[in-house]
Amino acid sequence: MNIELRGLAARDGWPAPGCRCASCNRLRSSGVRHEPTLAFADGVPLDDCPRVEVPGGWEVSAPGGGRVLVASGPGACPEPVGGAVYDAVLLDLAGSPEHLGRLRHLGAVTAATEVFAVHVDHRVPSLEELERRMGYWRRPAEGPHRTLLLGGSRSGKSAEAERRLLAHPSVTYLATSEPRPDDAEWRARVEAHRGRRPSWWRTVETTDLAGALATEAGAVLVDGIGTWLAAVMGAADAWENPGAALPRVEELVDAWRSTSALVVAVSDEVGLSLVPTTPSGRAFRDLLGHLNQRLAAESEETALVVAGRVMELG
Repeated sequence: MNIELRGLAARDGWPAPGCRCASCNRLRSSGVRHEPTLAFADGVPLDDCPRVEVPGGWEVSAPGGGRVLVASGPGACPEPVGGAVYDAVLLDLAGSPEHLGRLRHLGAVTAATEVFAVHVDHRVPSLEELERRMGYWRRPAEGPHRTLLLGGSRSGKSAEAERRLLAHPSVTYLATSEPRPDDAEWRARVEAHRGRRPSWWRTVETTDLAGALATEAGAVLVDGIGTWLAAVMGAADAWENPGAALPRVEELVDAWRSTSALVVAVSDEVGLSLVPTTPSGRAFRDLLGHLNQRLAAESEETALVVAGRVMELG
């Protein structure tokens, strides 16, 4: 089966008429316009192929016999027919990339399924950014593979980590923060993170990262290394004697190096801020900076996230 896209944008095209957002204006300034979604299967418009309506879209039968699941528009998440395995899916990946992960989780999308983004609009900054994301979603990597994402507070590093794994059928989220039952603001942050993660992801709260990396074999998100180190330093009474935490640091680096999982880990970039005013603060900064370097040296990918923008470091 051959799928051809002659348009990939939402109904009004991209840029949207009269829209002044940066995404639309960037395209308009460069003289580029993407036409509304128009797809062909084996040379026949999908609109002319036999179809069955499903919630959120259609199941289309291609002339050559292939099965295609198609989103009806922006925000639509087409439900698969029970037991169906699709040859191709055309989805609103600009708005709902996690739906691709759900379809994989259900078995409706496999490694052989072709994946296309349709109904694209200014929900993504640019076509180049969509293609960057599609690199993670179209053919999810398998382990062993390690990615370290660095960034400051509220830089968007956690959102980027989650985004990279949205298309995976099963993800284990390793939350490394210790419980804070009396801290309402912290609980609100935790719930906000939990609320934006797909419901089929498994959450494990642990500071035994080395043990988790040794036993997990699928996709793993670690959020984050900084909170793990703070917990380790507290348990080892290492705030005044940082060397007491080094055995746990070495244990983690060894587990990171030898894991069979696909791991995306978030860590704080501490080298760009002011020098901490307390000895314990300086001890934490120095040890975390050291650990970040060790993990980056053993990672296939490392990136810095600043204001939601991603800069690949190699």
